[in-house]
Amino acid sequence: MCFFWGTTYLGIRVALESFSPALLMCLRYSLSGGVLLIGARLAGARFPNARDLRRTAFYGILTIGLGTGSLAFSEQWVASGLASLLVCTQPFWMVGVEAWMPGGERLHTPSIAGMLVGLAGVAFLIVPTLTHDGPQHTDSRLVLAGFLLLQFGGVTWAWGSVAQRRLGGHTHPFVNGGIQQLATGLAFAIPALLSPGHAVWDRKGIGAILYLAVFGGMVGYSAFIYSMHHLPVALVSIYTYINPIVAVALGWWFYREPFGWWESAGMVIVFLGVAMVKHASRAPARSSAHSSSGSVPIE
Repeated sequence: MCFFWGTTYLGIRVALESFSPALLMCLRYSLSGGVLLIGARLAGARFPNARDLRRTAFYGILTIGLGTGSLAFSEQWVASGLASLLVCTQPFWMVGVEAWMPGGERLHTPSIAGMLVGLAGVAFLIVPTLTHDGPQHTDSRLVLAGFLLLQFGGVTWAWGSVAQRRLGGHTHPFVNGGIQQLATGLAFAIPALLSPGHAVWDRKGIGAILYLAVFGGMVGYSAFIYSMHHLPVALVSIYTYINPIVAVALGWWFYREPFGWWESAGMVIVFLGVAMVKHASRAPARSSAHSSSGSVPIE
């Protein structure tokens, strides 16, 4: 999850050269979700009842459809490496959604301080692009639109992820991942058909779709679902440290996306904010663990 999800930012940029964002999402997740569910059925895995099936599909559309869909659309205007850094605010949304939900962990001063530090790092990254036209004559208004869209996707990703974690049940995480991905692919079939946009069925585009389906969906998202069921939210979100490093390196290597001292400083500030939030989130968990005979319940 930490490594392969970092490569998907480049994969999305490559795929967008051949397909519209809606068609990309439809093809990618219909393929990965369908293969996962067929494999689960052949292996005799347990499938959810009708009620849990609907809820899992809904959470999948929230998490993948709106979350990753926002990323696919925003990469039309924002470089893949920069997009990965702006997505680093996701742990802040995770903590915020967890606090907002009934019975969730409340926000504390250290968590809020970490969020403010992280947002300062995001501002450090985005303000120069907004005050001047970005590299390759990128319109600053489009960069701002991409940034806001990514934050909207962060909220929906956090909401769907935390809600799915609370759903519980005895369905195998790979089955849940397959249902969520297939639901997303089918949901994007509607905008893909109504507004098809460009579609070039070349080897590069098809290869990018296959890579995203296998390593972004079947491998990466299934690992994410499994982790959300068995690990604390703060620990699962550690992938936000690794993904941007991988994405920035690949974006520079393949597309020569700019990354210098300014971007490095912004990334360090964002990472510092994320670390502060993680540390503040783990402290109450440790306290509750000591007060419950040393055991931490796993959902």
